[in-house]
Amino acid sequence: MNAQPTPAIVAQSAVRRLPRLALLLLCAAYLMPGLLGRGPWKSADITSYGYMAALARSTEGLARWLDPLLLGLRPEPPALLPYWIGAAAIKIAPSWVHPDLAVRIAFALLLWGAFTATWYAVYHLARTPNAQPVAFAFGGEAQPTDYALAIADGALLALIACLGLAQLGHETTPALAQLFFIAHLFYGVAALPYHRLGATLALCVGALGLSLSGAPSVGLGLAAGAALLVALDHRRETANTSSDEPRYRATASFEIAGVALIAIAVAVALGLWRWQIALPGQQEGHPLSADLRSQAKLLLWFTWPAWPLALWTLWRWRRQLTARHVMLPLWFALVPLAATWTTDFSDRSLLLALPALATLAAFALPTFRRSASALIDWFTLLFFSGMAFIIWGYWIAMQTGVPPKMAASITRLVPGFVPAFSWLNFGFAIAATLAWCWLVRWRTGRHRAALWKTLVLPGGGAALCWLLGTTLWLPALDHALSYAPQVRAIADRIGATPCVSALALTRPHIAALQYHGHFNLKPLTTGTADAADAACPWLLVSPEALGQPGTAIDFGRWRLAGTFRRPTSASDDIFLYQRIAP
Repeated sequence: MNAQPTPAIVAQSAVRRLPRLALLLLCAAYLMPGLLGRGPWKSADITSYGYMAALARSTEGLARWLDPLLLGLRPEPPALLPYWIGAAAIKIAPSWVHPDLAVRIAFALLLWGAFTATWYAVYHLARTPNAQPVAFAFGGEAQPTDYALAIADGALLALIACLGLAQLGHETTPALAQLFFIAHLFYGVAALPYHRLGATLALCVGALGLSLSGAPSVGLGLAAGAALLVALDHRRETANTSSDEPRYRATASFEIAGVALIAIAVAVALGLWRWQIALPGQQEGHPLSADLRSQAKLLLWFTWPAWPLALWTLWRWRRQLTARHVMLPLWFALVPLAATWTTDFSDRSLLLALPALATLAAFALPTFRRSASALIDWFTLLFFSGMAFIIWGYWIAMQTGVPPKMAASITRLVPGFVPAFSWLNFGFAIAATLAWCWLVRWRTGRHRAALWKTLVLPGGGAALCWLLGTTLWLPALDHALSYAPQVRAIADRIGATPCVSALALTRPHIAALQYHGHFNLKPLTTGTADAADAACPWLLVSPEALGQPGTAIDFGRWRLAGTFRRPTSASDDIFLYQRIAP
């Protein structure tokens, strides 16, 4: 019997498993769209690919792999392992696979790994005695294993449904690698009483991966809190001699702490440990109130719909806040939330909280009444059906010009874009829409209740909108989010040239110029344009660099040849200068 009353009341008939084929197809429908038909997007996506491609081309050996550079600039934030993964994918990919596609496939597998680790972590947490539902007087309550399987299915659906996962989960950035490693760290702590070898391996992978992926402080905070929680949990389990469930070993907390210390030592040795604290209101021109509102809005939409369900879990399970299935995911959510509020990488730090928030959301399912489930279903149905209707409406406007207001809006938002019809994309979009209609009909029909049914429409709706956006809208999105139009305009103006000098260009611009234009960029190492190599007749300059010390241009030797702007951004310019012949 549980030491404290549990709010979960679940019958055995409500814990039937979500069909594996349906779950796999849902994950595939979420993972695969966006792999083909596009290049790297701005800004972190193209920057990360630039470092990966530079490593793959490098002939300097181990020294360069331990210190990746992009035209003399180091990554920001400092990371190594994500770029190693991308560079390895480029090297081992066959010649008929484009390098950026090879990288996207590798990172899609990382997202799949994050899904898998989260599912197994929730499964083991749901098997703990305090997480189990109330035992009925005459039997018929959910069996522990079946209940854990249903809760794990619900957690995976909640993770897929989170709006913030859509774009960041399909980019090739260190943030996605961090998500993979934090999910494995989470699994390692949750499964340690059940599978010592596998859980310990997951702990090592998670802690070392976070340290090598630019998040050593987050990994240290998570491991330190997890070690303390495990020690307290072991103490309570030792006092409760009546339970025969698997327990944490006495040395478990020391194992977690030891792995964390090794990971931090590796980060320090490789120069990856850096404090990057940026509190709200500290930046010039960003008052505290504006920063707080911005962070609050980000939190509300990025983690939707997991955050209201997570809050409901904390309320309904308030008598068991110290239980493993509540406190562990709560801690794994609080640390990334703290990083979100104290760094400049708000959305990418918040991404790391999604597995834990999805876990908390799943434990709200056995406490819902039928009216609450119906409310969630109707809201989800209206929201995602409305989003799908809007996506289809704008696509029709792109193709036909009707309705004219939508077509004019597209022309304004994506200037220079010429739409083209694709039967393949249209077929996938039709199939996804029909699948959504079938899912809605199934959910609103009469069938046996299932514990995970409340999150079927959110998870399916998120997959639907992402698939529609990356099929019907993919050419427009690629035009809007890519540097290709800007770089093509520069290439048309420059023509064939042995090299191009670069002065104070940003990392995304450098990577885009190398990827889309195949330019041989030469940095101005002395900091003045007068020291440029005479073999480079052209100079590319970032507007922000002009007027700063060390970046003055001698207009007696250079003349402005043009200003090139990314079509969908009014502040993303590059100045092109041409050397004046003596």
